[in-house]
Amino acid sequence: GAHGVFKVYDDSLKEFTKAAFLTDPSRETPVFTRFSTVAGFRGSADVPRDVRGFAVKFYTEEGNYDLVGNNMPVFFIQDAIKFPDLIHAVKPEPDNEIPQAASAHNTFWDFVSLSPETMHNVMWLMSDRAIPRSLRMMEGFGIHTFRLINEEGKSHFVKFHWKPVLGTHGVVWDEAQKLNGNDPDFHRRDLYDAIDSGSFPEWEFGVQIVAEEDEHKFEFDLLDPTKLIPEELVPVKLIGKMTLNRNPDNFFAETEQVAFHPGHLVPGIDFTNDPLLQGRLFSYTDTQLSRLGGPNFHEIPINRPLSPIHNNQRDGIARMEINKGKSSYHPNSIGNGYPAQAKASEGGFTSYQERVDANKVRARSKSFMDFFSQPALFYNSLTEPEQSHVVEAFCFELGKVDITAIRERVVGLLSQINKDLAAKVAEGLGLEVKEPANPINHQYGADANPEDYQPLKKNNSISKSPALSMMKDDNKNGIKTRQIAFLTADGVDEKSVTSMKKSLEAEGAMVKIIGPKASFVTAGNGSKIPVDHSFHTFASVLVDALYIPGGKESIESLRKLPKAVHFIDEAYSHCKAIALSEDAKSLLEESYVMKYLKTDIEKLEKLGVLLAQDSEKKFDERFINAIGKHRFFEREKQGKVPA
Repeated sequence: GAHGVFKVYDDSLKEFTKAAFLTDPSRETPVFTRFSTVAGFRGSADVPRDVRGFAVKFYTEEGNYDLVGNNMPVFFIQDAIKFPDLIHAVKPEPDNEIPQAASAHNTFWDFVSLSPETMHNVMWLMSDRAIPRSLRMMEGFGIHTFRLINEEGKSHFVKFHWKPVLGTHGVVWDEAQKLNGNDPDFHRRDLYDAIDSGSFPEWEFGVQIVAEEDEHKFEFDLLDPTKLIPEELVPVKLIGKMTLNRNPDNFFAETEQVAFHPGHLVPGIDFTNDPLLQGRLFSYTDTQLSRLGGPNFHEIPINRPLSPIHNNQRDGIARMEINKGKSSYHPNSIGNGYPAQAKASEGGFTSYQERVDANKVRARSKSFMDFFSQPALFYNSLTEPEQSHVVEAFCFELGKVDITAIRERVVGLLSQINKDLAAKVAEGLGLEVKEPANPINHQYGADANPEDYQPLKKNNSISKSPALSMMKDDNKNGIKTRQIAFLTADGVDEKSVTSMKKSLEAEGAMVKIIGPKASFVTAGNGSKIPVDHSFHTFASVLVDALYIPGGKESIESLRKLPKAVHFIDEAYSHCKAIALSEDAKSLLEESYVMKYLKTDIEKLEKLGVLLAQDSEKKFDERFINAIGKHRFFEREKQGKVPA
């Protein structure tokens, strides 16, 4: 968690909402943001394959507004009554409480295989979105469709987005597994250190706005939480920026006790009839009552609004406010009628007045019944490397499932999304693709009539949405806060170190000097260069790129150090940029990259392995450009480098 501020760019949302913090660019609204994993218990590793919670509390002058979202724009289920079943399925299995912080087990995939509505979120979960490089480099989404309401009482539908200024980036799966061993606190440490160093994380806040009269023009239901609005149909308008600029002073008092609730609204923002959102309004209150000991959790300092609360709530566990007077009810005459519900004219909240004329039944509209079009859109929008990672993720996850029938059912559902995807996953699992005769039967029983569950179709389909690919950010956002490891030993060329370090830090990158011992290395000219980490405590998975400065004595020492050679192989395997001074060619020749792939230098250049030649003056510029590309996934086509 972290403190920060939010400001809108202008007053362009005034025609849509009366929420002052979204319409007044002169206001700076304090915020507290908390990120979280879902499946693991407290203390579990930071980089499992998992959805990440992304919740923001705005301390507005009209009261607290909580935007409780995730780093994925859709959810697994459409109806909140299934939420306990989903959580029970994905958490460790009840007989042995295994596995921790993992979805790769029988009960989760059993639930998925019988619930086609989960497939869209499952596709995101199997993508690189589920293993982010940093909390600072992932998007956030409000998931649900909400309402914006203006001063005249007119309503528009809205989807909320957070777009990271640093771009959206992930790690590869092998790297994620090693990160959890090398530093289980990787994401929390990364966020804390960035703020502590003054490299404040930033997200732009965006909205997709749809007029009420356009609610039914799409081929999906706006109130279905398993669907997104493609940005090609409704562009995201960026309206402001959040900057996280202060770490908590006490983890328990702030990050652990902060209480988010989608029911914490301010005038100008309201609910819709999204059935999952309606259920969350109950479940979050229930959670806070249990987790924080009673009904007074809003009085804990981290949850206390800026604007004072006047209500009739008294007593209870952990009461922190001392109320005077005799009246704690309304209406009353003893206290001159106060506390009383604030009127809308006094800044009080009023719910949107929506006309309802229907029969109340427990059923889902046909508009909720298309379970496969948007998962197909997501997969088709990914680049070839991203699609390959999705296939590998399904093979890994389902490979942990030891009930063949569950695997077969999931592959059958994948065949409804993309035939090639299903075939590749089936091949990886040693299965045949068996398309379900009627996937609706999984969800609604063997007697369900498919005709009753045909989705409504409209003529605005799109086949691809580039915004869904993480690769769109490559080389656009610079290298600010990227971590670069310098491999050094005694005899290193000081100029080779200092010149590259200066160039990288000028672009906002962070250099880590790695040496054989955790003290210093002696440069060739006799100067002492402080070492940040030794090879004993540091690994390539903790950085974004690798540089090997010159100095023949240093290179000769590194050639004899297996961990230094391993550093190169591992960084290459994870597709990271690698730069080597002229002297370092002999060290590269010790690596698996050169010895067994037998790749020449010219080909390596295109794969992000850069070798300086003849005291090249612009070598640092080439390296900076390579780091900005984030990864060189073309290497994966060569086959994996054992690391």
